[in-house]
Amino acid sequence: MNYVVQLEKILSASKWSQEQLAAELGVSFPALNAWLNKRAVPRAKAQVRIQELYLSIIGFSAISETDLALVKQEVKKYSLTAHQVISNREILDKLTLNLTYHTNTIEGSTMTFGDVEDVIFNNKVLSNRTAIEQLEAKNHQSALYWLLDQVAEAKGSFVVNEDIILGIHLRLMNGIVSDAGQYRKHAVRIMGTHVPLANWQSIPKLIAELTDDNKNPEDIVSILARIHASFEKIHPFSDGNGRTGRLLMLAQTLNVGIAPPIVLKERKQAYYKYLEQAQTKDEHALLEFFIAESIRSSGKLLL
Repeated sequence: MNYVVQLEKILSASKWSQEQLAAELGVSFPALNAWLNKRAVPRAKAQVRIQELYLSIIGFSAISETDLALVKQEVKKYSLTAHQVISNREILDKLTLNLTYHTNTIEGSTMTFGDVEDVIFNNKVLSNRTAIEQLEAKNHQSALYWLLDQVAEAKGSFVVNEDIILGIHLRLMNGIVSDAGQYRKHAVRIMGTHVPLANWQSIPKLIAELTDDNKNPEDIVSILARIHASFEKIHPFSDGNGRTGRLLMLAQTLNVGIAPPIVLKERKQAYYKYLEQAQTKDEHALLEFFIAESIRSSGKLLL
């Protein structure tokens, strides 16, 4: 695949402007524009950077055991607890803003980073955004703060259970769906995937099985990948499953003293690709790699 196709696919998947992509690549807008229009050819180092960014956004097809082990080992450097987040206003605000923006954008929100900041921190009502989108942002902030308190109060013994799952969903979807905090009572399917979702009558049993085995593991990344893939495949709610699942990962990592993964909206395509592979083929390596990378990037952001 040549660099022009890679650049076009990056732009399509990330929703970046050409100016944003140029900044990510560390080049000028005229240089990027010239590459896209085949008026110039990027140098070898630039082509390597394009390839790296392409794989990050679109997704790898495989990962070596060595590379996976290295990045999983690296996440241990980013030490963070729920108590530290709550006690440090700068970290709390960074986490709240970035997580709220990215998780809601993945689910289709059109609010910008600045919009989210205005709504959740400055209590502004935006005339150019829907009431639902603004409520989603406020609700996510409320759910996050409640969950941080639950993890902090547990002092390292937090476990994912049905009460936590329903409590997150209730706060996330309050005023948005009529069945907030309740399991769905109908069949659903996710457009564009081949993932068979759970029969709604089996949801309580499957959630109980999922939460039976979530003690503090030595390999937190492997447990995160397994539980996240299983939870999203159960798909227990009519809406809000992705946001709930990503908040569960946050709680699990902070409970063991590691920075939480923030799934960037630009990497949505890779995220869904790895998630589907774990759910349909029971192959979790790439999802583990993605989660570890996400912990590393959020650790750098927060710490």
